[in-house]
Amino acid sequence: MLAVGRHGRLALVAAVGQYGVDDKRPVEPSTIYDLASLTKVVGLTTACMLLVDQGKLALDAPVQSYVPAFRGPGKDRVTVRHLLTHSSGLPAWRPLYREAPTRAAALALVDTTPLVTRPGERFTYSDLGAIVLMQVVEAAAGESLDRLLNAEVFGPLGMTATRYLPPPSWQRIIAPTERDTTFRNRLLRGEVHDANAARLDGISGHAGLFSNAFDLARLASMLLDGGAWDDVQLTRSETVAEFTRRQNLPPGSSRALGWDTPSEPRDSGSSAGMRLSAQAFGHTGFTGTSMWMDPDRDLFIILLTNRVNMPYAPTAIRHVRPRVADLVVDALIAPEL
Repeated sequence: MLAVGRHGRLALVAAVGQYGVDDKRPVEPSTIYDLASLTKVVGLTTACMLLVDQGKLALDAPVQSYVPAFRGPGKDRVTVRHLLTHSSGLPAWRPLYREAPTRAAALALVDTTPLVTRPGERFTYSDLGAIVLMQVVEAAAGESLDRLLNAEVFGPLGMTATRYLPPPSWQRIIAPTERDTTFRNRLLRGEVHDANAARLDGISGHAGLFSNAFDLARLASMLLDGGAWDDVQLTRSETVAEFTRRQNLPPGSSRALGWDTPSEPRDSGSSAGMRLSAQAFGHTGFTGTSMWMDPDRDLFIILLTNRVNMPYAPTAIRHVRPRVADLVVDALIAPEL
């Protein structure tokens, strides 16, 4: 699924292929996908933006001021900004689905996981950091992440096909991912692909959201229009600018707040490709999803796939993403030069 937009309008929605290797129905523009790590930006980062605007969340505040259970050597120096830039010092991952029998036990393990580097010293893309940040958001907001997003993001933007824990009535239009081999032992369709998110009952900051191209186009348009969509001003333009600019934390990192920016050199394999501007921002998801927005061109590119349903081509998406981005820019931008 490819959705491309400029100047607040969809220029292209192209549905290509079938639902899965065992489901030959052609996908449609309304097909819903497991967003995987796009959850970190579509959900968690957007929630952080709202709370910053509301004065409920301070980027440079210690995480412990929101989550006292986040304890261990050096953790008193970890800030919200560290979590958003993946520079907290937390490791990337641990098998919570195997180590913990419940959501509460899994969160306790995350909160007591030792740091592996000093805060701000090294970039380590961390699902654990996103799970901690979810707890920060819930403490600051006074409600669960899913309820906050439904009420203050997805509802106002009319994103009716975006949510955690999609109901059974949606199953027919959800692209399947793959057969789980961790603890569920079944083909996943409408259940979060990520095993740790499943252990967290399907609701987490690092994974768990499902959505389609139309809904994500609304979010992308909002971000490109300084936090506004139609007559809704979701967040301040200054907040959008801060969250989408490179933070240089740690020095040399390509990360903005939650979002990523095109890595340098461009031929290093960035999913942004070679032709988006240096001001572009985006993110990817393990299941085969990605979003890139380019404020300089007022352009967004959304790619949704269920590439994990094709185990015989598990790495092809690394070549598809940048190639698609380059082809879009060539088609829409080059004629204007």
